[in-house]
Amino acid sequence: MTVQAKATNHQRLVMTVTTTKEEQMTATVTEPTTVLLTINGINRLVLVEPRRTLLDLLRHDLALTGTKKVCDMGNCGACTVIVDGLAKYSCLLLAIDCDGSHITTIEGLAKGNNLDPIQQAFIDHDAFQCGFCTSGQIMSLRALLDAQPDPTDEEIELAVTGNLCRCGAYPNIVAAGRRAVDIESNRASVDRDRQGGD
Repeated sequence: MTVQAKATNHQRLVMTVTTTKEEQMTATVTEPTTVLLTINGINRLVLVEPRRTLLDLLRHDLALTGTKKVCDMGNCGACTVIVDGLAKYSCLLLAIDCDGSHITTIEGLAKGNNLDPIQQAFIDHDAFQCGFCTSGQIMSLRALLDAQPDPTDEEIELAVTGNLCRCGAYPNIVAAGRRAVDIESNRASVDRDRQGGD
């Protein structure tokens, strides 16, 4: 019998055992791994178990509880965060697979006392009731507006189709998305006027 061992990119030890019958068995030995994540603009070096999801890391290890754990199966969207510019269900991502990624959670949107335009629009349009899906809805819309500053109503609806609202606030959520576009457009116009007047 021959034993070969090698470390993979996430410091997992993979051992291949070859028997005299030339049959191969592969076993994976997992140990906690250090990953570097940039979360809400802050670099964090975190020791994680290879099986730990990004959702559990955020909520339990880093106390960022705005990201909600609801279905834990990728069905509801309440755990949506932005990973490298894309809206992702954090319950379906292993934390080790996010090594080197830039992650934004709901806690990272407001700037001091100034709410993100989407957060403000949700308040203005009563786009939440129980609030459990709200952070996921907002993060999906934030990813959309970052990628497409002037989306159509259809694009707004499409952005939140992966987020379930059991209270049925969908018309208000879409209206909030449209209002957020207007708020951002107005802010950009004011910023351009200030720069031109200096």
